[in-house]
Amino acid sequence: MDKTSGLKKTKRLALCLLIIASVVFISMLFLPQSLTVQAIKSVAEASMVGALADWFAVSALFHRIPLPLIGRHTAIIPRNKQRIADNLGRFVEEKFLSTDSMIALLRRQAPAEKLAGWLVIPDNAGQLSRLVCQLIAGFLNAGNDQHIRRFLRQGVLRAIDSVDFRHTAVLLLESMTRENRHQALLDALIEQVVRVLDNPESRQFIAGQISRWFRQEYPTMARLVSVEWLGEKGADKVTSMIDALLLDVAQDQHHQLRDGVNRSVNRFIDALKNDPQMQRRAEQLKTWLKEDETFNQYTVGLWDDLRRWLTEDMQREDSATARQIRQATQWAGEALQNDPQLRASLNQHLEQAALQAGPEFARFLTRHISDTIKSWDNRQLSAQIEQNIGRDLQFIRINGTLVGGTLGLLLFGVSQLPLFIQYFRQWLGG
Repeated sequence: MDKTSGLKKTKRLALCLLIIASVVFISMLFLPQSLTVQAIKSVAEASMVGALADWFAVSALFHRIPLPLIGRHTAIIPRNKQRIADNLGRFVEEKFLSTDSMIALLRRQAPAEKLAGWLVIPDNAGQLSRLVCQLIAGFLNAGNDQHIRRFLRQGVLRAIDSVDFRHTAVLLLESMTRENRHQALLDALIEQVVRVLDNPESRQFIAGQISRWFRQEYPTMARLVSVEWLGEKGADKVTSMIDALLLDVAQDQHHQLRDGVNRSVNRFIDALKNDPQMQRRAEQLKTWLKEDETFNQYTVGLWDDLRRWLTEDMQREDSATARQIRQATQWAGEALQNDPQLRASLNQHLEQAALQAGPEFARFLTRHISDTIKSWDNRQLSAQIEQNIGRDLQFIRINGTLVGGTLGLLLFGVSQLPLFIQYFRQWLGG
């Protein structure tokens, strides 16, 4: 049974009891007066009075009753809508959303422990992954591609405008060169070059280039000597010289090549800091990135590729996205479950968040409750309250009818007490 039908049923019951009491009272007026008739009339009269009084009390909460003198004290709820809204909002804020209440709730519930217990259950992890996948799929299907592309493009442009390429490059280079960290990069580069030169395919490529160069520059001599042999020997000689040079650089931390690299990097950093031309080039780079059609198409293509891949992945039973979400969920649950310090840290962060954001959230919700109630018209406010508590209020009418009848019977009994005493004395004397 819904609230509306339950309220109507209770109203009909209260009205029926009032009608029954009224009919009984009126009927007793036309019957021969006896002790029984008078008793029944007293009960009916008291029931009727109790029912009418409680009907007036309940109706006065929601509606204006046009009675002299007391009419202005009716329609209590509509007349006090502003005060009800403010007091209700303040009550919720003070009793339910205060910082102390929220922190006490967090400490009592231990959310980190409950979250860990929930996440480690495979079915829960699967449900969460399916929910996230549904949200992603809904976003992909509902989103307007043109609007999303425009949004991404605007985001990229804003990011480009906010980045200081010159300053960022300086910070990056200074970080890389601090404590000669870039020398390790140079060593790695030397190692890779040596590895490439030792490759037979690389030597064959060098030999081919030498042979081609010799034929082009010295075509006459190329007819007299073996160009292929000359290329092979030249390739061996070139690779041996480069290997020797690179080995020398790798073994000598103070090699002039390393010093040359240091000087070049330092000059470049200094130019980035102080050379106006570098600033102009950085701005030119920004302009090119913002205006270049190829780069624009590239950024748009990233979204198209991502959308296509996600759409196809969501349609598969063995979705990689769902699997990753499920694995991440279970991993997070196991990490929380096995690490008491992590749980304590999470609970502490939640309490800190409640301390910082709780008051503002409470004020927001209080204003929302108050403003919402104030925006209702009087009829809507009365309807909302009556729909939720009206059934209980109608029981006041029912109880008033029954209690009134009971009190009427008791009062009638008290009024007949002298007669009963006299009758009792006569019975004893007789």
